[in-house]
Amino acid sequence: MIETMPATVVQNQLDAYNAKDLDALLAAYAPDAEQYTLHGPLLAKGRDALRTRFAERFSEPDLHARLLSRTVFGNFVTDLEVVTRNYPEGKGEVEMLCIYEVVEGRIQRASFAIGTPRLLLPTSR
Repeated sequence: MIETMPATVVQNQLDAYNAKDLDALLAAYAPDAEQYTLHGPLLAKGRDALRTRFAERFSEPDLHARLLSRTVFGNFVTDLEVVTRNYPEGKGEVEMLCIYEVVEGRIQRASFAIGTPRLLLPTSR
């Protein structure tokens, strides 16, 4: 049985993202799901486009999203996250506001406000 509670659907998606489990991640999205920048252009539409987008991101060895807060309002879930990424200049972090609309147990639409990336200082050993 597919879990239909919006917060659980979004948490399953976040867990799959952090595990770099592409199939589990895509299962959280509707077949015709759409991703946008917040108040901006379409980033991806449909599972094939999502697969391409996430597969590229999953190649980053340090990729990890840390949930700072979550708000649920009906079928909308808003997450504030800090995402660790591998940029050409080095390892860094970026804050993201993620707004998910869950319809019939799957993410139908997602919009992202992305902060300014900041590089992490190397740790001395």
